[in-house]
Amino acid sequence: MNPPDLQRSPGLHIDEGGPVFRAPWEAHAFGLALALYERGAFTWQEWAATLGAEIAAATEVTSDGRDDGSRYYEHWLAALERLVTDKRLATARELLAYRQAWDHAARSTPHGKPIVLAEDRRDD
Repeated sequence: MNPPDLQRSPGLHIDEGGPVFRAPWEAHAFGLALALYERGAFTWQEWAATLGAEIAAATEVTSDGRDDGSRYYEHWLAALERLVTDKRLATARELLAYRQAWDHAARSTPHGKPIVLAEDRRDD
């Protein structure tokens, strides 16, 4: 399987070292999408089409009617969640349970400490 051509990914901020992320969660979402692609969970064409649809459906745009790019990884995450549920890798309910568990863990973690998602915190 050939690696995707990231240079051709519209909206992806890339410098000479590779993708640029503003927050750790963006890097995690990016890595998860690539890992699932590499495992054959979806094709790069499926990924591009799903991400494109999420970006096109975005409602928050700048005053000139164009997406300003600040929510790019939110679109990336939405596309990833859509593909994961469409491919039946997880249910929407499972994703919601993890989202709630993550939110709880993040709010419970002191600043500067790593956030740990404990299995017993999920509400399946």
